[in-house]
Amino acid sequence: MARRDNPAVPAAGVAGAAAQQLADELVREGGPVRQRAAEGLRELGALDQAIYSAVAATPTPALDEPLRRLSNAANNSGLWLATAAGLSVVGGRPGRRAAVRGVVAIGVTSALVNLAVKSVWARRRPDRARAGVPVRRNVPMPVSTSFPSGHAASGFAFAAAIGHDQPWLGLVLRFLSATVAYSRVHTGVHYPGDVVVGSLIGEGIGQAVAGLMDQLPPTRRDRAKKREVPDAADADGAQETE
Repeated sequence: MARRDNPAVPAAGVAGAAAQQLADELVREGGPVRQRAAEGLRELGALDQAIYSAVAATPTPALDEPLRRLSNAANNSGLWLATAAGLSVVGGRPGRRAAVRGVVAIGVTSALVNLAVKSVWARRRPDRARAGVPVRRNVPMPVSTSFPSGHAASGFAFAAAIGHDQPWLGLVLRFLSATVAYSRVHTGVHYPGDVVVGSLIGEGIGQAVAGLMDQLPPTRRDRAKKREVPDAADADGAQETE
C-alpha cells in the first residue's frame, strides 16, 4: 500500500488542479492536437508540483532569512519604487526619464495582472503548511489568487522599462527581479509556474511601455534643448572662422 504521510502530496494536488481542469476540457473537445496539448499541460502541472515540493523540502537555513526579507521588500513594488527614486536623484535627466518609464510600466502591469489575469484564472494559493515549508521562511500569505505572480510581473516590467534606456542597469535589475521571483516560491506563497508566467508578462509589458513612450511627442523642454545644441555648434563655428 502506498504511504500517505508525505505532507507535500496534498499541496501538489492543488498545484496541478488548474492544469488538469484545462487538460480535461481539451480532451472533451477532441482532436489529436488538443490531445497532445492536454498531455503537455498535465506534464507541466506535474513539473510545477515537483519543483514546489522540492524547494519546500530542501533545507536552506542560510538563505531563508535573506530571501524572506527580499520578498517582503518587494511588497507593493516598494523595492522598485525606491530604486526609481534613487535613480531619479543620482541619474540626472536620463535617470529621471528611465525612472518614469519604470514606474509607468509597474502601474500598467499591476493593473493588468491584478484586475484582469488573476480574475480570469483563479488559482488557489499553495498550502505551504501541508507542503512542509519551514515556518522561518514565512511571509504574509496574500489574499489574492496565485496565478500569475504580481511580484514577478512588476519586477520584470520595471527592469525591462529601465533597460530600454540603460541596458546594464536593466540587466542588474532583471537579476534582482529573478531573485525576487524565486523568493516567492521559496517562501511558499507561489508555485513556480506563477512566477515564470508573471515574469514573461512583466517583461513584455515593460518593453511595450518603453517603446510606446518613445513615440510620445517631445515636451517643450525637450524641443528647447534640441534648439540650443545647434545654436551652440553654430557659435563655435563662427569663432573658428574669425
